[in-house]
Amino acid sequence: MTKQKTVVITGGNRGIGLSITEAFIDAGYFVVVGARQEMDLTKRFGERILFVSTDVRDELAHSRLVNVAIKKTGSLDVYVNNAGFSEWRPIENIDSTFLDDMLNTNLKGVFWGCKAASEVMLDGANIINISSLASKRGTANNSAYCASKFAVNGLTQALAKEIGPRGIRVNALCPVLVPTEGLLEALKGSFSPAKGDPEGFLSRFAVDHAALKRLPTGGEVGAMCILLSSGAASAMTGQCINVDCGVLPQ
Repeated sequence: MTKQKTVVITGGNRGIGLSITEAFIDAGYFVVVGARQEMDLTKRFGERILFVSTDVRDELAHSRLVNVAIKKTGSLDVYVNNAGFSEWRPIENIDSTFLDDMLNTNLKGVFWGCKAASEVMLDGANIINISSLASKRGTANNSAYCASKFAVNGLTQALAKEIGPRGIRVNALCPVLVPTEGLLEALKGSFSPAKGDPEGFLSRFAVDHAALKRLPTGGEVGAMCILLSSGAASAMTGQCINVDCGVLPQ
């Protein structure tokens, strides 16, 4: 009898996270989603998914997600640290409250997920951290977000070395701007590069910067998660892979 593969996805209820959830369900996984709001996930996916109310900034919340997954299916095969947010602000407008929220969500949220998953994972399991192309190059009014995502890449590389001897792989995906409701809302901010026109900005960005003259979709990020979780990527760990349609060839 084939064992039911299980994945935990933080923030898997909307935006890129929802696309990742869809990809794993299509691949036959049982999915545990940790997020603040369910967004009718069980109505849509039925018994193939379980929602757990989660604040990723809380270390114990990740332990609960891990325990739920193991209790449900007996294993934890993949942990996807996806939850995070972006907001553009010049450094003179950044206070400790804003910086703490950014780092606690985007960095500590990933760190605690990695810790909880690594404590129970067995040979062949995978951790995938959803980083950003902003983890590889700085942009104006984006210092806090860039700092949080650069740190995610460092965490990914260090942990790959640390738990690799146990047969656990750790990789990060670094998408460029993926048009989602959350991104469009962030681009409406006073200090974003969109200058009040999010849709126009994304269209111009794709033409001016992407080799493929388009931006990636959430589905393409989800497909990369499936690839990284498969035997086809069995030699890949410690990598921070651009999903950017050629914006930053490396």
